Amino acid sequence: MQPIPQLSMAAAFASLISLQVGAAFAKTIYPFVGPEGVTALRIGITALILCLITRPWTLRIERSSWPNLLMYGGMIGLMNILIYRAFLHIPIGIAISIEVLGPLSVSLLSTKRKSDVVWIMFALFGVMLLPYGQSSFSLNAIGVLYAVLAAISWGIYISYASKVSHLGAGGVCIGMVVAASFGVPIGISQVGLDLFKPEILALGLTVAILSSTIPFLLDVYALKSLPKSIFGVLMSASPAVSAIAGWFILGEQLSTVQWAGIFAISIACIGATLPAYVSDKTA
Repeated sequence: MQPIPQLSMAAAFASLISLQVGAAFAKTIYPFVGPEGVTALRIGITALILCLITRPWTLRIERSSWPNLLMYGGMIGLMNILIYRAFLHIPIGIAISIEVLGPLSVSLLSTKRKSDVVWIMFALFGVMLLPYGQSSFSLNAIGVLYAVLAAISWGIYISYASKVSHLGAGGVCIGMVVAASFGVPIGISQVGLDLFKPEILALGLTVAILSSTIPFLLDVYALKSLPKSIFGVLMSASPAVSAIAGWFILGEQLSTVQWAGIFAISIACIGATLPAYVSDKTA
């Protein structure tokens, strides 16, 4: 039986909320393990959970697919490390707004629609507004750099994700295992064996469930009946939802101008995805 479309849309939006709440919660445990430790906990525990769910060892993978899988997993790990490092220096709403420019750029560069110039301008306008904080024109340069590198990593990730998509959930699991193979050692090198304390593992499990496991399961359900284009429109709310989560959970205050910048970037993401959405509705 196919999922009810309304429930699929609700699942997709619930996935988005869980992901961004998980990101905000992850920042609350930085005092204990730092961003590298959080990365290790998230991808390490998620890899274990996905292995139990998908049993990737049952897959028959051609040798030619392994280079793509390794790059795919490498980008998963790199994205996590970079964006969590960005959270250390700038509000998560701004970090996510910069990070989504990666997939947005991939989407805009892959089409030749003249209307895309409008969405590029919206994105650039939004970026120019982000430094206008509560009392000054400034953003931590290191934090912005990490977010930009995370955006680039996300763009590369998308190109390799399309090359391993035929492997389904098992491919996602293998990618997460690859990410954990270097993300976890980096976390241990920074935190030491304290990373394996029961109370720290419990916090890491919460981050992994909110940021990866729940979104993964909800996305799989939603995409059974939602076209990817509609799913993309819903995900365009990521910058705004992350900013709200940062305010509600972390007390991160943004100026009115910064909120306008986040809104402009969200509009750019929606606009870049909307033509495919219209195509799906009229097909």
